[in-house]
Amino acid sequence: MQDVRLFSTKNGVAEVAPRLAEAERHVQDLVEAHMETLLGVRFLASEYHTGPVHGGRIDTLGLDENGVPAVVEYKRGTDPGVINQGLYYLAWLRDHQEEFRNLVRVRLGASQAAQVTWSAPRLICVAGGFTRYDLHAVREHRRAIDLVRYRFYGDDLFGLETVASVAGRRLSRAGGKCAGQGRSGRQSGRMLELRAALDEVLLGLGEDVTRIERRTYRAYQRLRNFACVCPPRRTKLLVYLKVNPEQVDLVPGFTRDVRGLGHHGTGDLEVELRSERELERAQELLRLSYAAE
Repeated sequence: MQDVRLFSTKNGVAEVAPRLAEAERHVQDLVEAHMETLLGVRFLASEYHTGPVHGGRIDTLGLDENGVPAVVEYKRGTDPGVINQGLYYLAWLRDHQEEFRNLVRVRLGASQAAQVTWSAPRLICVAGGFTRYDLHAVREHRRAIDLVRYRFYGDDLFGLETVASVAGRRLSRAGGKCAGQGRSGRQSGRMLELRAALDEVLLGLGEDVTRIERRTYRAYQRLRNFACVCPPRRTKLLVYLKVNPEQVDLVPGFTRDVRGLGHHGTGDLEVELRSERELERAQELLRLSYAAE
């Protein structure tokens, strides 16, 4: 974002200068009001008290679209303590799982509370800038951490840039267990090979891509999911993308509008893959979904 120059094309061309918020709270209020759109995280609580022992307040608590708990911390500018502060609250969160589940139950309902997954709770730091030491630290801590730089432009534009993203328990690019893999003896070897090829393509879209394993699907995300892959069926793979079906020429047996239809994972466009050739055919859709997130 620091290298991006933004221009208004009203009455000619004029550069719109980036700026920081006047106060940290302005960023927090904006993100909390639109958290699901901006971060893919459902809002649970603001300025959450961690009790007399820890004696602190978590800026924002949320639950991401994969059912993973999220701590969000904000800084107006560059603050060398933001990661350590966030990790402190992440440790509190791991020690207070039942308290967090109760909060989810109150805010989102019992079914969502039952699906909370604790494999790798997330820390999302939203700040005006980060140092090279911050970028190094997120890779050393081995926790699920996203560093997100913000900027305001003019009176009504707001930008977010993910400058570092690390999954707490990311599997190797070569593979690893996924939902449904225990049934591989009853699955086509060809479909398992196709899933591995798809995995390589999705992870190869950018260094900021992380992979999250859920019981019923595998999610690929930047800040938010951009692709969800269901366990292989006998003859096909189903992939769900964050692409507007109205912007795609739908082809029966290949792409389908699933808005309003129940399915595992997230995304409004279903892509059905049966071969490596169809994977090649789908790559533009995969890139489009990646770019949208």
